[in-house]
Formats: sequence, structure tokens, C-alpha cells
Amino acid sequence: MGARCSKFSLCWWPPHFKSSVLESTDLENGGEGDAAAAAAFAEFGLDELRAATDGFSPERIVSEHGEKAPNVVYRGTLFHTGRVVAIKRFNRAAWPDARQFLEEARSVGQLRSERLANLIGCCCEGNERLLVAEFMPHETLAKHLFHWDTQPLSWAMRIRVALYLAQALDYCSSRGKALYHDLNAYRVLFDQDGNPRLSCFGLMKNSRDGKSYSTNLAFTPPEYLRTGRVTPESVVYSFGTLLLDLLSGKHIPPSHALDLIRGKNFLVLMDSCLEGHFSSTDGTEVVRLASRCLQIEPRERPNVKSLVTALTSLQKDAAVPSYVMMGIERAPATTVQRLSVSPLGEACSRVDLTAIHEMLEKVGYKDDEGVANELSFQMWTNQMQETLNSKKHGDSAFRAKDFGTAIEYYTQFIDTGTMISPTVLARRCLSYLMSNMLQEALGDAMQAQVVSPEWPTAYYLQAAALLSLGMESDAQEILKDGATLEAKFNSRNRTV
Repeated sequence: MGARCSKFSLCWWPPHFKSSVLESTDLENGGEGDAAAAAAFAEFGLDELRAATDGFSPERIVSEHGEKAPNVVYRGTLFHTGRVVAIKRFNRAAWPDARQFLEEARSVGQLRSERLANLIGCCCEGNERLLVAEFMPHETLAKHLFHWDTQPLSWAMRIRVALYLAQALDYCSSRGKALYHDLNAYRVLFDQDGNPRLSCFGLMKNSRDGKSYSTNLAFTPPEYLRTGRVTPESVVYSFGTLLLDLLSGKHIPPSHALDLIRGKNFLVLMDSCLEGHFSSTDGTEVVRLASRCLQIEPRERPNVKSLVTALTSLQKDAAVPSYVMMGIERAPATTVQRLSVSPLGEACSRVDLTAIHEMLEKVGYKDDEGVANELSFQMWTNQMQETLNSKKHGDSAFRAKDFGTAIEYYTQFIDTGTMISPTVLARRCLSYLMSNMLQEALGDAMQAQVVSPEWPTAYYLQAAALLSLGMESDAQEILKDGATLEAKFNSRNRTV
């Protein structure tokens, strides 16, 4: 997984390598990014994924996980961690360019949100192209809307689905991923808590496996039919078709729905199962939002951020968990206490930032022992000395709990490009957490893992950031990974 620097947390690496780790845009712009995997993104071996799916057994195929033939999604179990994942296997012609596939997968793999079924890895061996994502155990929105067995989705749950989906699209847009290919009810999945999440697979740029939209032209954005290009406005149009799905419980062609709305017969659109369970004001507002999204002229459609604002005001029963609304049994969570972790791991599992600070300060740069002697043979330049001074000033601010200043100096150290230190990334991560800059903190912890893949501290800090972001299940998984690494390290030391 990515580049390693043996046991050291301070490495002498060329500037272009550092930028490929820290700047995701370098990959997208064709820069020298092959040496470093995207943050917290694993490149799996084909044998490992074959074992995870019992040899890609047909019995492992997930019938509804946001994908259609000829590409197949399997339910896999990773051998080393026991983690259940979704593995998408493309047909052989889908991604003929291995570099393009890896760059796109790594780019999407940098996204982390509780509103996404996040991409956690890929495999690119020979003609094989596979993606590995979080597994969502409670199927798709299409299943719960069109083919429900026990109870229909309530009005409050449907509005929650719409809001969470809009938030997912807004997050992706803010991270430079405004284009989503073929947004539909099969792309919305439900996690172990019953929360709706947007499948990450649709964020991959279009490849040879098919068009960006389904062959049903009635649901395709008009401009896509003219140009063949997906735009942010096209995504909003598709969001409008999903609002129609949520309103009606059926997959109604937008043209027919708009005719009904223009004729003020929009109540005919409403799912009969919802009768008496929503106010006419709320119903009218959702119909209005849908009709705005479905405007023929792209410039007349709302942007995603305004959709988030409008749908937030319509939320009902916000304190009721999704699994209660959906009438599903919540899977028992793996408790942190069952894991055998170090005091640092325990502190991260509690998001005890004060305790984490004390431990990081106490440990210092222990893993960097010997590096000073190694670097003493180098020709020191003024830039290198300034770089080390930035680190020194950052450490002083870190000890003094002046986290804003620590961030400033550590950033200067990182941005020079001559050296990378996972310990500096870890300290800046905690400084970000202390400053409530949660996404930035998660990014630093992920990058520390890329630099030093067998360093449990990087995993534990990711867990603290994920817990701060409300992503508990993801945090539990990364805590398990950190505990597994720590156990292996301790076992090796006992046998030496």
C-alpha cells in the first residue's frame, strides 16, 4: 500500500514524491503520483480478493448493490481483518488503461464521508479491474421503494433519504467530484444503522463498460442526449427523478410527472401509502423542488447546496434513528473495549484529545532514532535548515498547546517538499482535531498511514477523526486494523 520508509517517521524523499502524497490534484493532472497511493486507500492483490469471494463464487454476487450487468458486485470478507466489503469486478473491456483506472480509483478513494459508501481499495492485475468499497447490508433505495416486503418507507424517512443524498452530492462537489454517473435509486444504499448512503461507484469517470446513463431515455437529462456529457446540472436533473421516486413510490417518467404538476394534479403523484402522513405544505414543497430540478434548461435548475438548505427545513423526527424508522434490526456494533489496544488506541477510541496530546508529546520522535546520523552525511542547505527550524518551532508550539501556531509551522515543514514525517503529520492531525478542523485531521492521519503503513498510531488517529465526524462504524474498522498491526508488532518482539 503506497510508499514505505522502513521504521522511520522521518524520510529523505524527493519533492515530487511528497507532493504526490499530499496533493490529490497531482494524480488527476497526470503528475507523478504512481509512487503513492491515495490516502488510506489500499491496493489489494487479486488472490486476496479471489479468496474474499470464494473464487468469485456466483453465490457471493449481490443482486442489488447499485450496479447492473455486465459488471458484477460481490459480497466479500477480507481474510486478515474479517471485514465485509463490496467488491465490484468490471468486465475486461471496461478499463483497458491500467494507469487511468488506478488514478481514478485513488482519486475517488480519497473521499471519506458518512453520506457515502466509501471506496477503500482497488485491484489492478493483468486484465482484472476491481473496486473495494464499504458493504451496505440493508440493500438499495429501489428495494425499499419499489419492492418492499414488510412496510413502505415513511414520509420522514423519504425526506431523510433526499437530504442525505443531497448532502453526499454537496460533499463530493466540495471535494472536486461534482459529476456523478447514472444517479438512480439503485445507487442509494442503506448501512447497518439504516442510514442512506450514496454508492461511490458512480463517482468513477465513465469507462468502456457503458454509458453514463441508463438506456431508458425517458429519465436521461435532455442535455446529455444532445452532448453525451455529464455536467453538475445533469446530476441535479437525476436528483429530481429520485425525488419523484420518493414521492410516488414508482419510477415515473419526468415528462409525465411534469404534466401532472402543471395541471395541478400533483397529488396523483403521491404514493397512496403516504396518505395522511404528511402536510400539504411539505408535499407541495417537495414537488416544487422536483420540478425545479427537472427544468429543461440546465441553468434554471437549483444547485446542490440550495437543495440541502431546502430539505433540511423539511426534516421531521430528526432524533429518531433511521433503523427505527425503517423497522429493521440494527446489527450489534463491535465495541472498542473488545479490542486489545495500547493506551493511545484507547484514548483515540474515546476521542480524549488531552490524553492523546500527552502521549504524542511523550513519545516524541522515537521512531526517528538514527535518522539524524543518516542525514548528517548529506550536504545541508539553507532550505533544509529552515525546514528543520519549522519543525522545531512547530514542536515548541505543540508542547505549549498553541495548536494554531503548531499547524502553521508544521505546514511550512510539510510544504517544503524535502522531507516527510508521519510524526509531524500525526501532530498536525491532533492540532487540527483540537481546532475542530475534522476533515483536515482525517486527511493527515490518512497520509501518515500512506507514508508508514505499519504504524498503528496513524490508524488510531484516523479512528479519532472518524469518530469526531460521526462515522462510528468506519472508526471501529480502522481501530481493528490498528489493533491487528499492534498485535503483530508485539508478537514479533516477543519472538526476537
